[in-house]
Amino acid sequence: MNLLDVVLALPLAGFLLLAALPREREEALRRLALAVALLAFLLSLGLAAGYRAGAAEFQFVTDAPWISQPRIRYHVGLDGLSLWLVLLTTLLTPVGILVSWRSIRRRVKEFYALFLLLEFGLIGVFVALDLVLFYVFWEVSLVPMYFLIGVWGHERRIYAAVKFFLFTMAGSVLMLAGIIYLYTYAGTFDYTELLRLQGSGALHFRRTEGWLLFLAFFISFAIKVPLFPLHTWLPDAHVEAPTAGSVMLASVMLKMGCYGLLRFSLPLFPQAARDGAPWIVALAIAGIIYGALVALVQPNMKKLVAYTSVSHLGFVVLGIFTFTPLGLDGAVYQMINHGISTGGLFILVGYLYERRHSLEIADYGGVATPAPNLAAVFMITALASAGLPALNNFVGEYLVLQGAAQADFRWAALAATGVILAAGYMLWLYQRVFFGPAPAAVRQQVYDLGRREWTAMLPLVALMVWLGTATETFLPAIRQTNARILEQTRSNVEVRVELRRPAPEVAR
Repeated sequence: MNLLDVVLALPLAGFLLLAALPREREEALRRLALAVALLAFLLSLGLAAGYRAGAAEFQFVTDAPWISQPRIRYHVGLDGLSLWLVLLTTLLTPVGILVSWRSIRRRVKEFYALFLLLEFGLIGVFVALDLVLFYVFWEVSLVPMYFLIGVWGHERRIYAAVKFFLFTMAGSVLMLAGIIYLYTYAGTFDYTELLRLQGSGALHFRRTEGWLLFLAFFISFAIKVPLFPLHTWLPDAHVEAPTAGSVMLASVMLKMGCYGLLRFSLPLFPQAARDGAPWIVALAIAGIIYGALVALVQPNMKKLVAYTSVSHLGFVVLGIFTFTPLGLDGAVYQMINHGISTGGLFILVGYLYERRHSLEIADYGGVATPAPNLAAVFMITALASAGLPALNNFVGEYLVLQGAAQADFRWAALAATGVILAAGYMLWLYQRVFFGPAPAAVRQQVYDLGRREWTAMLPLVALMVWLGTATETFLPAIRQTNARILEQTRSNVEVRVELRRPAPEVAR
């Protein structure tokens, strides 16, 4: 057992421990959940410290038998793609527990137990190197989020939870069918073995076969991203979810789809991925512009932030399918950036809801007067989300647009409109909520940030600046892994050679 196994097992142990404790001791349950989450985060920092950015292979690997027939293994490991996503998960779990400290007042035991189970499933998704193990973790993460929305959500929580569950399960069934077919074809569920077989030429699909397998995985991941037009479950889930649920959903769960595209869809089905790139890019650009335009007209703060996710994650998908080093680096970097800035926005909107008990923008105005610190932190987070230089989102979006310009300049020109619209909807939201005269209800109900609220937001604000100014802290590991993924997408891709007759010599 290595450090990665401990980080993975801790949330599961916390879930089991919380489930065994009496529900009456609510404060003890909160403290225990926070202690487990903080310990997992501190140990995950050891993964970053011990990770060798220059190495191409998976690190912190454990490969042990799980089921003998069919041969399924407990095979986990880290590379530059999964490292920062694991740390993002372990960071936001204690943050989510802190922001729920006073807002969750019923079924406290069940809430925190499920929250730790969600962390376990999410970490497992990012480290699994066996396809069945990956699928198990994928489904494990679905169950606690369903209950977090359905039990602790708002008025239409049952509708939103069922819609979320059905959309995700529909994609999961397709992915499971693809995994089973891969096993019958290759005789293994092991991801590294599948890559080895493909690199040697032993694993090669006919064009129709490769396309169907690619679509089985792609649709499942596209629903999770969510890619336009498969995004309709997301706004409902965000609006109805509790604050911590929205944070984990936007910041980490949506990255499962982007991660799946990079980890499985591109390397395993390179020919289909390259053939499908133009129409996938078209959907990504449509999502960038559509999400931004719909966000501009939203009267509900949570729904507005939800549609910004549709737009921002369109940049991620665009970067992936440019098949350029800059595009892939920007896509992975933007996955992290979106997790920090959008997670911060959902936390701040949750703070406003706890005070005013409304998500309608029209019920606010002049909040900067009674809560200047809240206004300042919201401004930094909004500018980060809009892509202001020196803050995190700018770097990811710039790299994606540069990669898109290398592939096809028209892609970059169309996608860049999303950056302009992002400034529009973020600044307009801020103006309507924080500026102007403060109504009497706002002056009476809205107060400034408390110590616990500062504790939750300060690490995210610090990361917005760190990711925006010290990018080389994070990019070397990402670059190395993306270079390997790009190399894998070039293998097994058909090369067409056109023979030309030599031009006749001209008589002198």
